[in-house]
Amino acid sequence: MKRVINISLVLFALIPMLAWGFKPEEHFRLAGEQYAVAHYDSAIVHYQSILDQGIHSAAVYYNMGNAFYKLRKYPEAILYYEKALKLEPGNDDIRNNLSLANALIIDKIEPVPVFFLKQWWTAFYNLLSADAWAWISVLLFALTLVCLWLFLTARSMAWRKAGFFAGLVMLFLFIGSFGLASQKYYYTQRINEAIVFVPTITVKSAPSASGVDLFVLHEGSKVKLLEEAEGWNKIRIANGSVGWMPAETLKGI
Repeated sequence: MKRVINISLVLFALIPMLAWGFKPEEHFRLAGEQYAVAHYDSAIVHYQSILDQGIHSAAVYYNMGNAFYKLRKYPEAILYYEKALKLEPGNDDIRNNLSLANALIIDKIEPVPVFFLKQWWTAFYNLLSADAWAWISVLLFALTLVCLWLFLTARSMAWRKAGFFAGLVMLFLFIGSFGLASQKYYYTQRINEAIVFVPTITVKSAPSASGVDLFVLHEGSKVKLLEEAEGWNKIRIANGSVGWMPAETLKGI
């Protein structure tokens, strides 16, 4: 029995080296196979290999979150679910699994009530991903060109007017969708939120260990990053409380 265990450990240690030369789609397939037989650590190695090749997708992050969830590593699961949701904010499966993971951590922070107009805007903003808004803007730009062509070539005054006014509408819609695509792309590239990755941490009133103790957070809690100073991050949690934490206690989303 002891020999079998040692061989298993050696094989597991060799997985990253054996997987190094695989293509991303091969890693994804192998990760799915490892997950199906409950080899969650091995699945994570393959998913991480995809990320190491510079390929970031909601599917990879979501599956990594699932693997960590199965291993009962809930802070890691929350981190990768949040990364997946950042790329696909309208995905109900990601949102539901994130809720399940959040229910298993210590901190239950009640968010500050949001004005209903902001709620509507957030729901609309999260309706589609950055790529989807980009494709819509391309389509609207093409329709704008069609309306311009109609305005310039139509012989009938009625058609020319239709082309002109329709073109204006398409142009405004194009500008709006392009702005949404740009904003969402910037949001996905920027790290302005993080997950706590220490069992317990006391949030301070200043970026110093001698600062006044404000409140305590536990691993898995999500914070918003406000600013950084000398290895400390100023953070805000969902209920509006603000304080400072050591940067090494956080992992960015």
